[in-house]
Amino acid sequence: MLRGLAEWLATRGAEVVVTREPGGTPLGDRLRALFVEPGLAIAPLAEAFIVNASRAEHVARVIEPALREGRFVLCDRFADATIAYQGYGRGVDIASLRALARIATSGREPDLTLLLDVSAAVSQARLAARQHATGIGADRLEREGIAFHERVRSGYLALASDNPRFVTLDGGQAPAAVLQAAAAVLAEKYGV
Repeated sequence: MLRGLAEWLATRGAEVVVTREPGGTPLGDRLRALFVEPGLAIAPLAEAFIVNASRAEHVARVIEPALREGRFVLCDRFADATIAYQGYGRGVDIASLRALARIATSGREPDLTLLLDVSAAVSQARLAARQHATGIGADRLEREGIAFHERVRSGYLALASDNPRFVTLDGGQAPAAVLQAAAAVLAEKYGV
């Protein structure tokens, strides 16, 4: 969806950077590979440190420079993901995770967060279909049980209910409908 949204913005004259977390830089991509490695046991707090190390590099090398140049930055996940996954999903203290994220981001927060909401069951079905189509197995977090993914979803919904920068979209719709809804949100917020 991010690529489609970037193309939509570009047709309206916007310069766009599309990136992801963890990853988005050479260091971040190496940390991501470690983070998602199937079979590797990582303590929940260590997970939070890994993603925030990637995030600190990402903010310094990709996000801040792009924003200084006046570009839109579309990022697949950011600090809220750590709250949802390591906080709600793993049970790490949320206040500690917020403090860690503030350090990693130098206080940078998104102007807008689009939450594509789907049930854990729908997410797992899509993952299985992707695996069947591509032959690529599930990563370490994707292999977690449905209860974990339900806690993560609940975490995201709790974050969205408490923060006006969130707009929740029905991720169960067809991809074109989700893209259209996301574009409408950007058009309204940024006048593009």
